[in-house]
Amino acid sequence: MEPAERALAARDRVSRIDPYGFERPEDFDYAAYEEFFSTYLVILTRRAIKWSKLLKGSSSVQKSMTDMNRTFPDNVKFRKSADPCLQKTLYNVLLAYGHHNQDVGYCQGMNFIAGYLILITKNEEESFWLLDALVGRILPDYYSPEMLGLKTDQEVLGELVRTKLPAVAALMDAHGVLWTLVVSRWFICLFVDILPVETVLRIWDCLFNEGSKIIFRVALTLIKQHQAFILEATNVADVCEKFKEITKGSFVTECHTFMQKIFSEPGSLSMTTITRLRESCRAKLLMQG
Repeated sequence: MEPAERALAARDRVSRIDPYGFERPEDFDYAAYEEFFSTYLVILTRRAIKWSKLLKGSSSVQKSMTDMNRTFPDNVKFRKSADPCLQKTLYNVLLAYGHHNQDVGYCQGMNFIAGYLILITKNEEESFWLLDALVGRILPDYYSPEMLGLKTDQEVLGELVRTKLPAVAALMDAHGVLWTLVVSRWFICLFVDILPVETVLRIWDCLFNEGSKIIFRVALTLIKQHQAFILEATNVADVCEKFKEITKGSFVTECHTFMQKIFSEPGSLSMTTITRLRESCRAKLLMQG
């Protein structure tokens, strides 16, 4: 078939109105779109088949999901009285992911992340693939049994604070406060139930687009903005309480201003620096056993 004939045939098969309700322009390339979508449809079909298989069968993952019912007790959509109740959707996503990535299975904190994805996408399968992108690609080893990636990044934050905010690092050292004590929930829950919903979603946009270094930008911005307040701490309990307080208030609620701050306040933060610090911190953790 000649290109012109193929274009006319494609125009007959492809709707002039796209799935979002917009009319396609007069110079729209129907043949190229049809070729693209036929390839994309194969990918979607393959994913749909895999998704349906992952929902079947039982495994040890189910036994480890004991905290699932405590996910978002203050959200009406996750209550048993809700119709539909998103607890079932959450269960399906986490169960499927446990079957898909058996090295991780289910880890505490994944329920909050999956829960947010479900609220955003309103789709089980889409939530599953987004969860896979986060756990399998963007944040490897955060949710493995040893949580080595999570522990490493907490130590990396400590090193960044030592360089950029030495007074705060000195305070932590003076009181013997480990970073895991004050920021573990920030990292493992990706700020869910820590910062306001709108702010978390803006952070996640950057996380999917720019990768994991955005977590350090957020943490450093929170600490730098409240450095004077943190330095008032006089003991371990006081330090921990002040780190809880800095995640509240207008600074984090005004998400547009906050997002501008995370790209200016921490200063230069290259992926090369993050990678170098990760390598050294991971090596130290492995030596410690």
